[in-house]
Amino acid sequence: MEGEIKKLGVALVGLGNYSEGQLGPALKETRHCYLAGIVTGSDKKKEKWKNKYNLPDENIYGYNNFEAIKDNRDIDIVYIVLPNAMHAEYTIRAAGAGKHVICEKPMAISVEECDSMIAACKNAGVMLSIGYRLHFDPFNQEMMRLANEKVYGEVKMISASHGLSSAEGWRLNKELSGGGPLVDVGIYCVNAGRYITNMEPVAVRAVEGQIKDKRKFNTIEESLTWTMEYENGIISRCSASYSEYGNHLHVDAENGWFEIAPAFSYSGLKGKTSDGKLDIIKNNHQAAQMDDFALSIIEKRPTTVPGEMGKQDVKILHAIYRSMKSGNRVEI
Repeated sequence: MEGEIKKLGVALVGLGNYSEGQLGPALKETRHCYLAGIVTGSDKKKEKWKNKYNLPDENIYGYNNFEAIKDNRDIDIVYIVLPNAMHAEYTIRAAGAGKHVICEKPMAISVEECDSMIAACKNAGVMLSIGYRLHFDPFNQEMMRLANEKVYGEVKMISASHGLSSAEGWRLNKELSGGGPLVDVGIYCVNAGRYITNMEPVAVRAVEGQIKDKRKFNTIEESLTWTMEYENGIISRCSASYSEYGNHLHVDAENGWFEIAPAFSYSGLKGKTSDGKLDIIKNNHQAAQMDDFALSIIEKRPTTVPGEMGKQDVKILHAIYRSMKSGNRVEI
């Protein structure tokens, strides 16, 4: 019986805005996992989360005693929600502690780090999943279905944009972020191109946008546009920005079109096709994502969004950056 399935314990590593505003609340809605512990360097956050989620003292860790999580039987999954440059280190440490891992996107700041993370989890016999919540969103799932089942015929062109009107904190520090809006929000457009076409791009071409704030954006791009080419002639035109809002995914096919806008937000997604509005029941992306990973562990099946998917996106991101810097088309 489904009700008899054990709920797996999740420990959140890093208690920033995403953990506080999305993951923590989502873990109150999950059916197959629950918030069992936290890892933070802030005493203030420890106390706040302990009281809000009724966490026992022995399930609350700092970064200095993170390895002790190995002996905690309440915790099955460690969710890495740290700045991008820290993903590899803590994924590898979590694997060494014998815990299954969800790592936020982008998976890491280099392909080599991705390889190390995949190897560490494989060697430890634990599963690795990347935080691609939109694979569990009904609107994006419907976009996948319409494309893969060729409801409107063969896909011809994809248009995707994701931009924020501002950014702050570690996201502006290249050493911690690994890049600008491309790796933070543009990755949604890259991943969407892959799940719409069910193929990998063969080449990219990118152009950096005008830098309006040279003091703020002295190490990372402020905005960029790029195209991804696929073997069958499909082109995906994308943009990402830290100074201009954007949030859409549009697909042109032989016999019509389909789109969602906003497409990549935590909630409030809306969609329509050339035949009319998409009437879809909404869900909590993060709850669905974490439940799916918990079930993949329980049922001993592959995760829907594995480390290899994250690695491929990082590979594409780096190709886009190479094209942006060189001005040339870059084959992948």
